[in-house]
Amino acid sequence: MKPVLHSVSFTGGWGQARLSLEEFVPKAAELGYAGVMLTAKRPHLSPLDYDERRLSTLAELLHKHKLSVACLAGYSDPGAGYTATAGPFAPLGEMQIITIRLWAQMAKRLGAPIIRLMTGLATTGEPYTTQWNRCVQFMREACSVAAEYGITIGIQNHDDLGAHYQSLADLIDEIDRPNCKACFDAWSVALHGDDLATAVRHMGSRIVHTTVADYVKRPRFRYHHPGFGNIYERVLDEVRAVPPGEGFIDYPAFFNALREIGYNGAVGFEMCSPLRGGGGIENLDRCARRFIDFLRPWIDH
Repeated sequence: MKPVLHSVSFTGGWGQARLSLEEFVPKAAELGYAGVMLTAKRPHLSPLDYDERRLSTLAELLHKHKLSVACLAGYSDPGAGYTATAGPFAPLGEMQIITIRLWAQMAKRLGAPIIRLMTGLATTGEPYTTQWNRCVQFMREACSVAAEYGITIGIQNHDDLGAHYQSLADLIDEIDRPNCKACFDAWSVALHGDDLATAVRHMGSRIVHTTVADYVKRPRFRYHHPGFGNIYERVLDEVRAVPPGEGFIDYPAFFNALREIGYNGAVGFEMCSPLRGGGGIENLDRCARRFIDFLRPWIDH
């Protein structure tokens, strides 16, 4: 398995330090990574900003630092603009397919074999089957576009549609395209309370990429002035990112199951949420180095 660093970690979200893509590339090499996963939107690899000249410069920079591009992290929502009573006035689905074509062109130029896509959030009031069928058709068209450039579409178990591993497997099977696979992550399975090894075995050869993040849960409460019943009302836990191995996700079980099914692809690391210890560059660097150390037993196997 090959550790790669997701550039989303350095886009400045969640109060964290921000690097340009040209600053991120040497940073990833300095931290010990052999590959990267690139965020395919601003402030990183947006088609609005990267023409052929700038893509060529980026490719040269990656080559200089001996970094491969494992995946472009695309952002999609097949149901964008739909409500229970109407669809969007603007052709949002068509716009996304056009963007996927641009991502595929950039992926081919940078040697990235995969574009990660998402299924989007479920719409309140619209039948789930309607949304599912729309997602299937959207992903089929995305796969057709990507196939023109020799690129695989990897659907992430991130959003509402196909979030559960059994549903994601069903979705990929129904899309029924040879270049439709899974960017399958452990954190989603763990938060659902499912067994990681069972999920990996079920997904099997559908898996072409995984992105790692680990978390701790911290109880949260809402204070009520005495005289209004309970003083502290329990609310949803805070979930804060930590280096892999320091949180509640059983990554040894996940990686062992990946090895069992013969997976030898990229394992991305992302800091894509508030991070314990803060968002300073020193803490980001520390966590990124910690991931390589944590993954080493599976790298060296």
